[in-house]
Amino acid sequence: MSDQASAARSSDRPLEDLDQWEEFLQKRYPEEEASQTIATLKDKRQFRDYRKEARPSVAQFYKLNHTHQTYDFVQQKKRQYLSLDKKRMSIWEAMAYLNTLVDDSDPDTDMSQIEHLLQAAESARADNQPRWFILTCLIHDLGKILCLWGEPQWAVVGDTFPVGCAYSDRVVFPEFFVNNPDYQEPRYQTDFGVYKENCGLDNVHMSWGHDEYLYHVVKDHLPPEALAMIRYHSFYPWHKEEAYSHLTNEADHQMLPWVRKFNPYDLYSKAAEKPSVEKLKPFYQELIAEYFPGELRW
Repeated sequence: MSDQASAARSSDRPLEDLDQWEEFLQKRYPEEEASQTIATLKDKRQFRDYRKEARPSVAQFYKLNHTHQTYDFVQQKKRQYLSLDKKRMSIWEAMAYLNTLVDDSDPDTDMSQIEHLLQAAESARADNQPRWFILTCLIHDLGKILCLWGEPQWAVVGDTFPVGCAYSDRVVFPEFFVNNPDYQEPRYQTDFGVYKENCGLDNVHMSWGHDEYLYHVVKDHLPPEALAMIRYHSFYPWHKEEAYSHLTNEADHQMLPWVRKFNPYDLYSKAAEKPSVEKLKPFYQELIAEYFPGELRW
């Protein structure tokens, strides 16, 4: 086993592979409901409790996530990673680097991480989405390279939520927040906590994971719509459940439709048929070069 694969193994990895989280999301938000309004979604879902259908490993994952994602933990991870001094590489090199996760984290499929990314991008391309949209689909999961630097699963994937204020009951498995040290801190357990009303999500500290990390890597190179899609695509309590609206501002309201538009490409684009990496590589390398320099700091 490689050093990278060894690093990806952790005592805090209850999921057999990271895709189990997305499989759980697909049960919570089935594909046939993906294009429905939020109101209709709520009407349909009130008759099912997706938590009861979750694998025990998924519940254990969220228990770890909700216990350890504190306000101080988020600040620590931002100090650790947002200096972007871990590695220098191009977008395509980052895709190949993420690809080293496949053997250790996904034993039930021979589909590589690059192939998964290409499937999402090709789905957007087939729908004639803008070029920046296609590129966003291609790169949106690259922040998962945090696993290769020894981060546990609960600090890489999972639904994101604000820290430093009261938890919404629309966050999945909200009962696990009682184990979080912040739950006992009165300053963190009001609706606004350390924030101001309608301060905007850009001023809110979200639970740490691949979304926030990748946003900081690429924030100087993509349009605001793409950055919102990257930064908030795991913020399901907001874009699916309409929670935390008291923290959002007009800019967030303008970005929300784009985050929702991106979601089906994130969850429902995977298929058994493999895309040809070599055939598609020239197109995507040209697309990457249109927006990114030859090397980025990670």
